[in-house]
Amino acid sequence: MGDVKPAALKGRALTKIYKMGAVEVTALDQVDLDLYEGELVVFLGPSGSGKSTLLNILGGLDQPTSGEVRFRDHDLTHATDRALTTYRREHVGFIFQFYNLIPSLTARENVALVTEIASDPMHPAEALALVGLSERQDHFPSQLSGGEQQRVAVARAIAKRPALLLCDEPTGALDSKTGILVLEAILRVNNELGTTTAIITHNAGIADVADRVLFFGDGRIVETHVNQTRRALAEVTW
Repeated sequence: MGDVKPAALKGRALTKIYKMGAVEVTALDQVDLDLYEGELVVFLGPSGSGKSTLLNILGGLDQPTSGEVRFRDHDLTHATDRALTTYRREHVGFIFQFYNLIPSLTARENVALVTEIASDPMHPAEALALVGLSERQDHFPSQLSGGEQQRVAVARAIAKRPALLLCDEPTGALDSKTGILVLEAILRVNNELGTTTAIITHNAGIADVADRVLFFGDGRIVETHVNQTRRALAEVTW
């Protein structure tokens, strides 16, 4: 795949050390990584293996202790706080395990929070249609199921047409049937918008729908698996 498409993100020798008093904890240890334009990558591994730390660095939420991150032609490692804010605002969509919706706003208004500050957004109704929630756009979070709230969070993340969609356990709080609906929405965005997508999950079954699977252990990528064909979500054992 690397021969065909350019890298959207490159990480080189990424190391992250947290100091806790006199103790140093190495969360990431000399990780090299390329995420290619338009691909879907799944990060698998136990808690504490470095997956979320890496995702936060790639998304500009955190800086490595050492190493380098590049987004296309931009060096993120030495970027100012303002430049990183612009990078997150313009190019990165985040989806977390918990939906972080604003309770007093409708689904459409929650999505509009993002579209109002983006340079080339889709209409909130269009983003909600893409995740199958056209009928629910005037509902408040309290009127939506957990899966519907998470799909609103997906719509909010993709409404600014980000180059990157970074998902940290997006189905972690959901049952399997609901989780599949959320994953369907994420896969549709990857397919239809060509958004480079990385998904952290504990669910090994999800790996079959990806282009590549990166296995993490002790702050390193210990194995990489390339799927010759991506399986349909309906075929995946949850």
